[in-house]
Amino acid sequence: MKRKLDARGLSCPLPVLEARKALREMEAGQLEVLVDNGIAVQNLEKMAAQLGLDCESSALGEDQYAVLITVGPGSPGAQRGAPSTAPDTVVVLASDEMGAGDPELGRLLMKSFIYTLTELEVPPAKVLLYNSGVKLAVQGSDTLADLLKLAERGVEILACGTCLNYYQLTDQLGVGAVTNMYAILESQMAAGKIVRP
Repeated sequence: MKRKLDARGLSCPLPVLEARKALREMEAGQLEVLVDNGIAVQNLEKMAAQLGLDCESSALGEDQYAVLITVGPGSPGAQRGAPSTAPDTVVVLASDEMGAGDPELGRLLMKSFIYTLTELEVPPAKVLLYNSGVKLAVQGSDTLADLLKLAERGVEILACGTCLNYYQLTDQLGVGAVTNMYAILESQMAAGKIVRP
């Protein structure tokens, strides 16, 4: 069986995320992913290598590429029985921006990071929000819907009460619970893995 996925026009990381979804639905066959930039080709090749799948890419024309991923019986499906969350993983969001540099780019990257968290097969157990990171979980935030998706999947979302008060956002919290510094520190000390974008 050969399946085709048109990921042209999709920004990073969407071509990889859409390809992973398609691969999870396949028992065997080939997935042809159409993309419009070389970075997407490289990302798809890396994903296939991580999953232990054969992958070939070819240029179809100017800024047009096809990535062919071959799936053997049961290849990516081994993760289907995975736990609902990674019990010892905590994501710490201490800012509403990712990285240092242009604030607009930083907010765009953070939005992409949080969306990508929703696409993980096994999301983290907790997301801790403090300092301007609490802005990500309030009404009107463009990341609120994705944090709500995480909460629906069992991810505990905790926002610093002092920070919400400082930014005068306490009554606007749209997901999760208000917490304190003791609980934030306790969560990090108990974590086997902490992710800080």
